Amino acid sequence: MRERKIKKFKLPFRFNKKTVAGILVAGALIALLTGYFLRGDDMVEFRTLSEAEIPQDIAGQVIPEYRDLERALACVVDDKIYVVVTRGEKLTSGYEISIEKMECEEKDGQQNLIVYALFKDPEPGTALSQVLTYPLAVAETELEELPDTIELRIQY
Repeated sequence: MRERKIKKFKLPFRFNKKTVAGILVAGALIALLTGYFLRGDDMVEFRTLSEAEIPQDIAGQVIPEYRDLERALACVVDDKIYVVVTRGEKLTSGYEISIEKMECEEKDGQQNLIVYALFKDPEPGTALSQVLTYPLAVAETELEELPDTIELRIQY
C-alpha cells in the first residue's frame, strides 16, 4: 500500500485568539451601530421641568383638566412644545413618575410621539400621608411641531 503525502498549505497570515476576539468585537459593534442609526425612530431631546419651572398656562389650564387621567399629551406655550404625563388621582403620597425618553416615528403618514415613562409606587408597609395626590411630569422638548398622535409606554 502506498503512503499518501499530505500537502500542507501555509496561509500568509496567522489567526490568534486576540485577532479573532478583535474581529468579533468589531463585527458586533458595527452591527449595533448600524441598527441604531438605521432604525426608524428619532430620539427627542427634552428637559424635565421642576414644579417652579412649569409655565403658568400649563399649571393653570392643562394640568387641572387632565390630572385625573393616566395619559401623555403635548401642548404649545410661547412657541415651545411641552409634554405632560399624568398618573391620575392617588389616595396617598409616595407615587412618582419620570419621563425616561421620547421618540418620534412616522406611522401611516402621521408623526407619532412615543413617551416612555417610569411609574414608581410606594413600597408596601411604608408610612404614607392619606392625601389625594396627582403625580405628573412636565418636559420641555426640542420638537418643532406638535405630533399627530402620542403614545404612552409605561414601566413600573
